[in-house]
Amino acid sequence: MIRRILSIALLTTMASLSSAASELTAGENMPELRGEYLSGRKAILPKDASGRVALLLFGFSYQSRFAVEDWSRRFRQDFDKNPQVTFYEIPMIGGMARIGKWFIDSGMRRGTPKADQENVITVYGGTEPWKQRLGFKAEDSAYLVIVDQNGKVAWRHAGPFEETSYEALAVQVRQLASAQ
Repeated sequence: MIRRILSIALLTTMASLSSAASELTAGENMPELRGEYLSGRKAILPKDASGRVALLLFGFSYQSRFAVEDWSRRFRQDFDKNPQVTFYEIPMIGGMARIGKWFIDSGMRRGTPKADQENVITVYGGTEPWKQRLGFKAEDSAYLVIVDQNGKVAWRHAGPFEETSYEALAVQVRQLASAQ
């Protein structure tokens, strides 16, 4: 009996370790992320950004929304008119919050202009592997990833908005966009 319990525990541990996600590194392909645009259309990244440089702004809590919005506001000042560049704000919603999907999405739609709804992708569930991939440490931080035109990770950052880090992001985006 004890041998059987130990075998089951070992198999469970091995299964959980094999499903652990490793942190994203520059040069690797961005793993597929599925969600839904606020417009209601299905979203698949990095496929939907193919051919463009994309800034992905992940948030894992209501509070992180403020950091995400600060980053995207600044990013749009520089890149909003550039057709080679796009961005996506990605609220990652886990746990029991999935039950309130309709209420959460409709609240976000009301607070987001129609023109911007194709730049917001809600993802319900599967947050733990993404926390691992993004090196999650703080609930209220924004987690940023730049993906190149071919879906490869080019740059990562986590934290609140700061101009110095933004300048490093902007340099990376300009270099990638000009390489087309």
